[in-house]
Amino acid sequence: MLKDLGIHGGTLIACLAMGYFVIKWAVKNAILEAHYEITGEKTEEELMVERMMEEDEKKRQIAKNER
Repeated sequence: MLKDLGIHGGTLIACLAMGYFVIKWAVKNAILEAHYEITGEKTEEELMVERMMEEDEKKRQIAKNER
């Protein structure tokens, strides 16, 4: 069957592995989004990203004022 499609075994395994990780990523993000919509609480990862963005904004303001 794979010969008819022109696909080798290694290519098939690589495509299946990529599909697995894409689906895993999509399901994880959907669960996190649903959790936020239901509870209104942000995850630790989202809070960490927000803190990093605030720190980066402060650094940009300091660098801008030093010019």
